[in-house]
Amino acid sequence: MKKRWLTLAVFGLLSVSTAFAQKQQKLFNGKNLDGWKIHGTEKWYVEKGELICESGPDKEYGYLATDKTFKDFELTVDFKQEANGNSGVFFHSSLEGTKISGWQAEVAPPGSNTGGIYESYGRGWLIKPAADKDKNLKMGEWNTMKVVVKGNNVTTYLNGAEMITLDDEKIGAKEGQIALQIHSGGGIKVRWKNIKIKEIK
Repeated sequence: MKKRWLTLAVFGLLSVSTAFAQKQQKLFNGKNLDGWKIHGTEKWYVEKGELICESGPDKEYGYLATDKTFKDFELTVDFKQEANGNSGVFFHSSLEGTKISGWQAEVAPPGSNTGGIYESYGRGWLIKPAADKDKNLKMGEWNTMKVVVKGNNVTTYLNGAEMITLDDEKIGAKEGQIALQIHSGGGIKVRWKNIKIKEIK
């Protein structure tokens, strides 16, 4: 009887683990922009399994947003900044053309608050990482950012180091699209890969 109970318990744990693992989904398939929509005239394209954003001749803001919306989740993404590298990962966002509402986990050159949270067309900077945490950014190399949103709480990580944690009721009250940004001004190029999300129930 004990053996049978133990077998069932192990099987149950394995089933739960498998179900949990299956919740993670790729947002970028490494082949094309299926599941995403371009906003603006800046360049978004796929090259050798990487998603690339690059300033176009208009040198304006540009966004690539998911078709789906998300509320509570754990998002991971690898990015490599070339040239200026001023970009960001938006969440709980919505767009009208290139006007975006929502919150941005900053991706920017050294000294420019990568991992901080900025509210577009709203309150501006909500939280910036401590200055000494800027050392976690590897400019010109691959970096991994993780953004965890659950209820009112947001935590960002850069290359395994916690950058900020924030409690904000406005964030908790919303859901929306994930969107990548090209900042205005021109001269920006960022490579992205391994964009995955796991919804938190």
